[in-house]
Formats: sequence, C-alpha cells, structure tokens
Amino acid sequence: MQTTRNIMASDHHKSHRKTENHRWVKKVTSDSTHPREGLFTESPEVIARELASKKVSPKGPVSGLRMLTYFINRGGKGLSASRRRSLERAKELLSERIHRDKSNRNKKAA
Repeated sequence: MQTTRNIMASDHHKSHRKTENHRWVKKVTSDSTHPREGLFTESPEVIARELASKKVSPKGPVSGLRMLTYFINRGGKGLSASRRRSLERAKELLSERIHRDKSNRNKKAA
C-alpha cells in the first residue's frame, strides 16, 4: 500500500527527471576571466596566483574564485580525488589572498 508521502516522493522524482536536460549551466556566457590553457592542471599555488592576477581576472580575484568554483562544479564526478583536492586547495589559497587584500585595504582606510 502506497502512502501519500510515497506517491508525492515518486511524483517529485519523475518531474525532476524531465528537467535534467535543461540545466542553467548550459546558458552561461559570461566572459570575465581568461585563464590560459591547462591552468587547472597546475599546482594549487600557481592556480591561485594566476587567478588572482589582473591579466587573468580583470575584475579581481573574486572573479577568479568564482571561475575556479564553477570549474570544480562542472568537473563533478569526472575529477579524480587528487585533482579535486588540489583544486580545493587552490580555492583556499585564493580565498586567503582575497581576505588578506581586503583586510589590508581596511587598514589603509582607517
């Protein structure tokens, strides 16, 4: 005997399957960062340094951090565990740099 909860849950899964081919990520067309070919295969330090540079991220390191997060999310299950760890470490380094720069700006303003 199916309960109302089970019926609703199965209906939810059916409707979810229908929309799987309509992902928002296919529509992303922004062009705010310009990493060089193969950057995301480098060491975390190199990735963080280059994504923080004005040449790669003209709008600032936060833009680079968003691109790195986007890349990790798009990689999904296709990223090996070691590659994911490396990219997550690059994210940490870039985030630390952003916070350090922000605190330096606040000290100068005070």
